[in-house]
Amino acid sequence: MRVPTDYDLYLFREGTHTRAYEFLGSSAMSGPQGPSARFAVWAPNAKAVYVAGDFNGWDAKVSPLNHVRDKNGGFSGIWAGTVEGAREKDAYKCLIEWEGGSHLKSDPFAFSSELRPATASIVTDRSKVLGPALRPGLKKAPYFELPLNVYEAHLGTWMRHPDGSFMSYGELADRMAPYLKEMSYTHAELMPLNEHPLDQSWGYQATGLYSPTSRHGDPQGLKYFIETMHNKGIGVILDWVPAHFCKDSHGLDDFDGTKLFGRLEHPDWGTMEFDLSRPEVRSFLISNAVYWLREYGFDGLRIDAVASMLYLDYSRKPGEWEPNIRGGRENLDAVAFLRQLNDSVEKEASGSLMIAEESTAWPKVSWPTAEGGLGFKHKWNMGWMNDFLRYMKEDPIHRRHHHDLITFAMWYNYSEKFILPLSHDEVVHGKGSLIGKMPGDYWQKFANLRLAMAFMMTHPGKKLLFMGGEYAQFIEWRDYETLDRSVLGFDSHRMHLEYVKELNRLYLEEPALWELDSYTEGFSWIDADNDKQSTASFARRSRSGDYLVCMHNFTPRAYEGYRLGVHEPGEYVELISSDDVRFGGSGVVNFKTFSEDVKSHGLAHSIEIRVPPLGSVVLKLARSGR
Repeated sequence: MRVPTDYDLYLFREGTHTRAYEFLGSSAMSGPQGPSARFAVWAPNAKAVYVAGDFNGWDAKVSPLNHVRDKNGGFSGIWAGTVEGAREKDAYKCLIEWEGGSHLKSDPFAFSSELRPATASIVTDRSKVLGPALRPGLKKAPYFELPLNVYEAHLGTWMRHPDGSFMSYGELADRMAPYLKEMSYTHAELMPLNEHPLDQSWGYQATGLYSPTSRHGDPQGLKYFIETMHNKGIGVILDWVPAHFCKDSHGLDDFDGTKLFGRLEHPDWGTMEFDLSRPEVRSFLISNAVYWLREYGFDGLRIDAVASMLYLDYSRKPGEWEPNIRGGRENLDAVAFLRQLNDSVEKEASGSLMIAEESTAWPKVSWPTAEGGLGFKHKWNMGWMNDFLRYMKEDPIHRRHHHDLITFAMWYNYSEKFILPLSHDEVVHGKGSLIGKMPGDYWQKFANLRLAMAFMMTHPGKKLLFMGGEYAQFIEWRDYETLDRSVLGFDSHRMHLEYVKELNRLYLEEPALWELDSYTEGFSWIDADNDKQSTASFARRSRSGDYLVCMHNFTPRAYEGYRLGVHEPGEYVELISSDDVRFGGSGVVNFKTFSEDVKSHGLAHSIEIRVPPLGSVVLKLARSGR
C-alpha cells in the first residue's frame, strides 16, 4: 500500500480521487525485520487513532497512528502508520478517540472482513487483490445495439451445501457459469457482495464497502468467480449501493465522533444516507465503484435506489426536508455525484455497464452527461414492470379493460435505454413468485407465464430475470434458504426450464430482438388496439433486414385462420410457439405460411396463422416475396 502523494491528498479532499483505496486501508508487508502492516484511516475529527488486533493482543494503545500532512504541513484528515508483527489475515479494528468518547471501528477501506456476527476487518496482502483484472474486450457495436439478457442472483441462496451452509465463490462459479452458458444468458447480476452484518438486508445495508462478503470466502475467491464466468463468455454485473449505509456501531456511522459519512437518516430503511456534499465521501464512493470494476473485473454496476438519491423529499413529508438553492426538490449534490461517478467510471473502466434502478420520470437518466443526462448506460423500466405484472395478474376475462397496461410502455420507449426487469423485489415479502402471480388453474398458470416470458423477450428493451423464475419456482424467494429445485422433479417445471432456455437462445440468435431496441425502425405495431380479444401483435426488425412477427394472445381462446397484417410479403416460418407440447402447451403451432395480397390491420399483405390459447408465436420472414 503506497504512501499518498500531496496530489493524492489534494484530489481526495477535492472529491475527485478515483483510486483512494491505493493509500487507505491496510496491507500486509514483509521485510528484513519480519512481517508488518501499514494502516491508513480517514478520521479528520479524531483526537487520536490507534489500531487494535490479533498482532498486539487487542491492546490498541501500543499501536498509535500519526497525522498525514500535506506539503504545507496541514493535517490531511488521514492517520497512518506501520505496525510491526501484523500479518496477513490478522483481524483488527481502529480505535477512534474524539473529545468526549471513543469507539472501535471497522476499517472503511478494508479489503476483507470477518464473517458475521464478528465485525473486525482483516489485514490483506494487497498485491493479491490490486492489479487490473482482465475483462472481455469491447465489442465494436454500440452497447445498446448488443444483446443483454441478465440473470439476477443472490449468491447466498442460489445454491447451498446440503447442510444449509454457504458455498464458496469457487464452488458457486463452477456451478453457475456452465449453467448460465447453457441457458444462453449474457450476464449475471449479483445482489450486493460488500460485507454486511445482517443476512436479511441482502447486502443493501453495508458496513464494509471494499470487502467482498466473507460468507463465500476471500477476495481471491471472488476474483476466481468472475474469471470463471468470463471464461464462459458471461459478463458479471454487481449491485452497488451508494445511497445509504447501515447504522451498526462498528460501521461508518459516527465514525470519528461526527456524522462523517452521512448526516441524514433514510426514512424508509432506518439507514444513513451518504453525505454527497462532502468531497471526501465522493472520493470514497467513486473509488469504490472503480475498485470493483478495475480490480475485480466486474463488467458493470447496477446502482440501487437512484430515485431516493435524486429527490430531497423522497419519502419525506412537508417540513421534513429543505428545498435546494433554486427552491426545488431535486438533490443537486446527488445529481452532480451521479454524473461525476459515470464520467469517472468511463475514464477508469471504459465500457462498463452503469445501470440505474430509477423509478420516476427523471429525464435523461441514460443519456451522456455531455448531453445533459446522468450518464448511465441503461435504466430499469420500472413502469413497464409494474404495468405488465399488474396486467398479468388479471383474470383473462377482465384483461380487455386494462389493455393499455401492455401498450403504454412504447409511448416512452425511446426516451431511455431501458432494461425490462422481473427482479427480486417482485417475488418477495408476500408478493408471491412469478408463477404464483398468474391466474387460472395449474395448466393456465404455466401457459400465462410462458406467454409473459415471450412478451418480455420480444418487446423492445434489454432483459433481466431473477433466479428461480427460469423454472417457475412456486414459493416466493426466501433469503434464508436455497432455491427450491425440488420442483424440477415435475414435468411442468422441467418443460418451463426448457422453454426459457429455448426463448433465450432465440433472443441471442435473432438480432431483430435487440439490435434496434433504441431505434424506431426496430419496432412496428401490427395491432396495438385489439382490447376486445386481448391480443397484441408487432413486428421487429434488424439492421440487416430480418423481419419477425410477434403475436401474443392473453385469453384462453385459440384461433384458427387468424388473419394478421404484415409489412413484408413472402414465406413465413415459426421460430417458437409457447404452446408447443415440448413446453407443456396444447400443441397449437404453425408451419410454413405464405403471405397474401389481402389487406389487414392497415397493411397491404397478411398471413393466416394459428393463435394458441394464452400463448405467443414468433414467425420470421424466411424468403421475401418482393
